[in-house]
Amino acid sequence: MLRSFPGSETEASAAWIDLMSPDQAEKARIEKRYGIRIPDLDTLREIETSSRLRVDGHVLYMTAPLIAGTTTNHWKLAPTGFILTPDVLVTVHYSDLAPFDAVAGQLRDSADLTPPSVLITLLEDVVDRAADHLEHASEILSRASQALFFEEEARPGLRKETRKIREIIRDMGQASDRASRVRYAFLSIGRMISFVLDRCTPKLDENLRERFESIRHDINSLDEFETSLGGRIQLQQDAATAFINIEQNDVVKVLTVASVVGIPPVMVVGVYGMNFKLMPELDWPLGYPFALALCVLSTVIPYLWFKWRGWI
Repeated sequence: MLRSFPGSETEASAAWIDLMSPDQAEKARIEKRYGIRIPDLDTLREIETSSRLRVDGHVLYMTAPLIAGTTTNHWKLAPTGFILTPDVLVTVHYSDLAPFDAVAGQLRDSADLTPPSVLITLLEDVVDRAADHLEHASEILSRASQALFFEEEARPGLRKETRKIREIIRDMGQASDRASRVRYAFLSIGRMISFVLDRCTPKLDENLRERFESIRHDINSLDEFETSLGGRIQLQQDAATAFINIEQNDVVKVLTVASVVGIPPVMVVGVYGMNFKLMPELDWPLGYPFALALCVLSTVIPYLWFKWRGWI
């Protein structure tokens, strides 16, 4: 699909041409008109810096992974190409991108567009939305922290605790995955901005340079924020794992105590259950009550000893 802005029937007067999953005819038309090469999806996926940022005469070829699918739980990185020429900005992507649709709605009827101004508007929207994603991840971590450290179960139990902590860890994992995708996009966008400031021809005017510098400053600030989120995520994941281990240790401790307490009465019953003829207690009228009392006493004494040591 091909869109041109400002809106017109031809691309001749366009300042921005957006190609979303273009077919061969659309790519050939744009390549012939502007003397550029439209990258395919495999080319956009290349991760080498020399492949993502290069200059050919007065044309800048740039690639950055942007975040797609943000309206669902299935986020993905969508490789996106930016081709900046003195006459037009051409963008190429193979996934729906919310920032591009939003900026397209803003610029459809604008008359004073220039390729660099369109590029900076796109990047500003991308960074603003990425900041919103980081804020949402921070909110997820705040809820997880509240549930993990400040909420006590009225009737605690291993099954309930592990289920709750499993849900908390899943939420933290989603927040961590989203934050890492945002940071990866920031890394590429930051390189793009430096590349445009250094290589753009003709040179950018002061207003556009200030806007590019402002985005770079925002990215640095948000990168620090994402780093702090990473530390919080690691802390909460370690704490959640430790809580599960504590609960499991308590269960193992109870089972251990129960097994140790049960050993002496088993020995008593085993001794008196042997079929020997010469066992004086067998003919003793109080032999049976004595055996029962011995079983109870051999159970109570280890229990009291564990209690005294503070193990239960």
